[in-house]
Amino acid sequence: MEEDVLTERLFRTDDLSPADRFDCWRDLMAQTLCPMDMSSDRAAQFQAQTRLLELGPVSVWPTIVEPMSWRRTPLLIRQSDPENYHVTLPIAGSVGVTHAGREAVHGPRGIHVADTSQPFHCVTGALHAVGLEVPRKLVPLRKERADLLLTRRLPAEEGYGSLLAQLAKGTGSYGPADGPRLGSIIVDLLSALFAHALDADRSLPPETHRQALVLRIRAFVQQHLHDPQLTPRSVATAHNISTGYLHRLFGHEEETIAAWIRHQRLEHARRDLGDPVLVTTPIRAIAARWGFSRAADFTRVFRAAYGMPPSDYRNHALTSVRVDASLSH
Repeated sequence: MEEDVLTERLFRTDDLSPADRFDCWRDLMAQTLCPMDMSSDRAAQFQAQTRLLELGPVSVWPTIVEPMSWRRTPLLIRQSDPENYHVTLPIAGSVGVTHAGREAVHGPRGIHVADTSQPFHCVTGALHAVGLEVPRKLVPLRKERADLLLTRRLPAEEGYGSLLAQLAKGTGSYGPADGPRLGSIIVDLLSALFAHALDADRSLPPETHRQALVLRIRAFVQQHLHDPQLTPRSVATAHNISTGYLHRLFGHEEETIAAWIRHQRLEHARRDLGDPVLVTTPIRAIAARWGFSRAADFTRVFRAAYGMPPSDYRNHALTSVRVDASLSH
């Protein structure tokens, strides 16, 4: 990835005069995606908003838009082509797509892919979706194989599609320095999703396989942090790999698998301790919620991580919240 940081731009038609809204939206989409013929029956009162995040050469743009259509023509392709895969993850609403000689309608449970180097036509009603722009050259899959996926529904609720959807929808929780890493992860997940859909996993490089497996393991751990029996051995068993191979996988990461599990549990417990809504929840209950079955062990590792026992941290955090609240009134 070429850029060093995550950059962000916001666009809302409410900030413009009604007469300029649709033209400005069309110009923005030409810059963000690629030049297209666009139209809308509601152009005179058009409403749309998007948040464009640039992660090196990869872009993510959560969008809410009114009914419209857009068409990528051979003439526009000859004039300008970013050679991207355009990935759409609908959250609410649906998109009708005509592409590569096929037609399909996609709703919130699926992901669909378009190729900016080939003509396509999309029609939508009111739509809330997340778009991804990924350069084709970064996806290590032969074009003729990837073309088989155009207009095909790819699952957004399981496997690599679920991980890709979670990452794309959750970009608001990341900081500027996360841009290159997020861009690389999106490329790896999209590559793995393509390969899995085509049953062509052998066509991908080993590093993409490793990254995809690590991401799948991280998602599994997050879902099972409450389980005190969550250990490297149980994680390895759940993924049909040896404990030794699991440790080798995380040898490329910043923390060992055991340290990462402990860190995730502590971070979730720390957030709960500072939550005013949970002020009456006993500390031992919060510890148990995040997999610490012994309160004494939780106190010991919490003090080692944050420099104070959980009770002191809770008092300090809640006092700060009360002070901030009083200053705001």
